[in-house]
Amino acid sequence: MDENSGIAPVSYRPRIVDAQIAQYLGLFGAVEISGTKWCGKTWAALAHGESVTYVDRGANLQITRADPAYALAGEKPHVIDEWQRVPAIWDNVRHAVDDAGGQKGLWILTGSSTPLAPEEKSHSGAGRIGRIRMHTMTLQESGDSCGRTSLRDLFEGTFAPAPCENGITELAELACRGGWPEAAGKPSEEVQIIVREYLSLIFEESVPRFKGDAAIARRVALSLARNLGQAPTAKTIAKDAFSLLPDENPAESQLKTAADHLSILKHLYMIDEVPGWVPAARSPQRMRTKPKLYFADPSMVPALLGLGAEALLNDWQTLGLVFENMVMRDLDVYARALPSIGPAPLRYYRDDAGLEVDAVIERADGSWAALEVKLSQEKVDDAAANLLRLKKKLLKNERGRTPEPVFLAVATGMGEASYRRPDGVYVIPIRCLGA
Repeated sequence: MDENSGIAPVSYRPRIVDAQIAQYLGLFGAVEISGTKWCGKTWAALAHGESVTYVDRGANLQITRADPAYALAGEKPHVIDEWQRVPAIWDNVRHAVDDAGGQKGLWILTGSSTPLAPEEKSHSGAGRIGRIRMHTMTLQESGDSCGRTSLRDLFEGTFAPAPCENGITELAELACRGGWPEAAGKPSEEVQIIVREYLSLIFEESVPRFKGDAAIARRVALSLARNLGQAPTAKTIAKDAFSLLPDENPAESQLKTAADHLSILKHLYMIDEVPGWVPAARSPQRMRTKPKLYFADPSMVPALLGLGAEALLNDWQTLGLVFENMVMRDLDVYARALPSIGPAPLRYYRDDAGLEVDAVIERADGSWAALEVKLSQEKVDDAAANLLRLKKKLLKNERGRTPEPVFLAVATGMGEASYRRPDGVYVIPIRCLGA
C-alpha cells in the first residue's frame, strides 16, 4: 500500500472541479471522481486526500481481488485509485460508509472506466457516494483563456467586455494539444505523439478487457471523428466499423457489434454524450432525442484522423469541428461549476422544423441560456439570428411556459474581445470565456 502526505503533487494545477470535490466530501461518506485516463483524476484526488491505495500497482491488484477491504485502509480521506479494476471495492466502500455512522469525506474513488456488468456493482451507492465527472483541462485551467467573461457572471446578469489573445494558428495548436495536465506547455507535435500512443493503449489494452476487439473499436472511433458533433445512426457507425460499401447494409450482428463497441468507448469515458434539450422538463421528448457525441478531449480527433495543427489550418471544416469539440468540453466544465445545477447541464436543441442550436445550459431552477459555436467572426450574424429565432419560437408558445433565456451568446474561435451586440446577443471568443 502506498501513502502520501496529503499534499497535492508539486506540479498540480488547481482545477475548477476542486470546489465540487471539497463540497461533496462534506456531503457524502465517499466521493467517486470519474473521467478519461490521464485527465488528472488522481492528482485532484490526492490534493484532497491524506493517503492512497493504487489498485493497479504492484501486488495491490492481486491482494485487493482476494480482499477488497484492503483498499480501504489508510488515513482519511483515503484515495482508492482505479477502483473499477476490482468492482467489489464499491460495495465495500458503501457498507463501510453505512458503518461509519454518518461521517463524511472518508474515501475518494477514482476510475477511468465503469464496470459493464451490472452484477459487478450491486448497488448504486445513492446517498452514500457522491459522483463527480472530471474532464481534461479547459482553456481557463491551462492558462490559455483569461476567463474574464464568466459563465457564472452571465447567469447572474453581469457582463464586462474583456480583451483576449487572438490568432487562428494558435487556436489550431490548442486544439491539437488538448487539455492533458501532464502535457501542459508541450508543443502540439509532441502531444499528438502522446495522444496517438494513448489511443493505442485504449484500443489494444483497455477495450479487450471489456471483451471488445481493438480494430473494431478503432474504426468506431474513426467513424465518430468523421461525424463529430452529430448524432450518427447505428447504421452509419456499423458501416464504418466493418468497412462496408456505400450500397451495403450492415447485418444485425454487425449493428450489435458496433453498438457494443460504442458502449465500451463510453464506459472508458473516451466519448461524451450531449443530450437533447426540450424546454418542458417533464416532456417525454427529452428521452427520445438522440444525444450528440464528442470526444473527451479535442486532441483525440486530429490524432485519430492523422492531422497536425498545420493540416488542420488547411482543412477549415475539420478545424471547425475540432474547435466545437473543444468549446463543448469547456462549456461542460464551466456549467458543472454553476450553482443550482443538475447532472446533465449541457445539452443541445434540435426540433422537427430544422432549428438547431449547438449548446443549451439549463440549471435546476429552470433558468437557461443558449450558445452557438462558430470558428470565425464571419458567421456571427447568422448564429445570432438563429439564437433569436429560438428565443422567439419558444416564448411564442404560451402553453410551454418557457422562461426567457438568461442570455444568448456566440462562442467564437477568433476575436480580440468579448462584447454585446445591439440585439443583446453576446459574442465571446473562447479565450475570454471562463467558469
